[in-house]
Amino acid sequence: MKETTKKQIAILGSTGSIGTQALQVIAEHPDRFEARILTANNHWELLAQQARQFLPAAVVIANDIHYPALSQALSDLPIAVYTGADALCQVVQSAEVDIVLTAMVGFAGLPPTIAAIRSGKPIALANKETMVVAGELINGLCRQYQVSILPVDSEHSAIFQSIIGEVSPIEKIILTASGGPFRTFTREQLADVTPAMALKHPNWDMGAKITIDSASMMNKGFEVIEAKWLFGVEPEHIQVVVHPQSVVHSAVQFADGAVKAQLGVPDMRVPIQLAFSYPERLQSSFERLDWYSMHDLTFERPDTERFRCLALAYESLHRGGNMPCILNAANEIVNRAFLEERCRFLDMPKIIEQTMQRASFIQQPTYEDYLATDTEARQIAASLLSPR
Repeated sequence: MKETTKKQIAILGSTGSIGTQALQVIAEHPDRFEARILTANNHWELLAQQARQFLPAAVVIANDIHYPALSQALSDLPIAVYTGADALCQVVQSAEVDIVLTAMVGFAGLPPTIAAIRSGKPIALANKETMVVAGELINGLCRQYQVSILPVDSEHSAIFQSIIGEVSPIEKIILTASGGPFRTFTREQLADVTPAMALKHPNWDMGAKITIDSASMMNKGFEVIEAKWLFGVEPEHIQVVVHPQSVVHSAVQFADGAVKAQLGVPDMRVPIQLAFSYPERLQSSFERLDWYSMHDLTFERPDTERFRCLALAYESLHRGGNMPCILNAANEIVNRAFLEERCRFLDMPKIIEQTMQRASFIQQPTYEDYLATDTEARQIAASLLSPR
């Protein structure tokens, strides 16, 4: 029997939540996968530990201040060590890389994703901001370079799994949301929530940025925008449904009224592994769904008055152009400010909305326009933060 060639994987953001879980998947299937490239922004110590365990061909630390320490830590190993944002774009173009997992956080994931696509690399997409900011541009590049995108977000992976084998168009996407830690909070209670409270997600283990976005429901707004570009469905046909148990990861409704959904325990390793192995499904040791323990599965309408970020995401999608880019840039600023206690929870959507009103609107943006928009919107949002 012919030996299966190991798939060579580049992980952009290997020290984050998705990246570390991706390495668990690789460790579970050492005969199928190999970590070829590992990258991080600041966490050089963990990156060094990962490099020692998985022995990639190269590592990149984006923040060059950490390059000397990382280089010294790995000096006894045959691992190339690079630094800087440009290096991220260069390493993904390696001929040996078979698939690129984009697990970086925020706008920073856009340039290396574009570089990977231009090199013909399939994308395992976990950096939703790439599609939020420049979905139309990314889709055009994927068509031009004949590159496939395999979604890693649990919701988009669920939609992807639900449409495999279907030839009929999607009538509606049902995008489920846990509701986050503040689902039952009144507006008065939301006024006093703290970063520590927001970081306690009831179901998912995620990084700080995405956990705060989940608490504000901006994360679900981003997923609506991402779904539009990934699956070609207009926003009026994407319905957000709050499902606190996070068992139904999302569903698709077809023209005859039939609905297909993907269910499972909340474990990001499942969609990560599927993205790596597709079209195969590999055996795993991950927890299985216990049908006898699911006494109640509930579904609710989202409250866009209390969670205004979701409404703003829909608004940006309807307006189009560079507006989702403005939305994302402003959100990155207020998300960080909230984490650092420089912005109140209910002030986040206010600042985002004001930024959307003030930033320069471009109906048909180029890549350079996205870069300029990101810079401008960040400056506007930062200027709107109240001194504390």
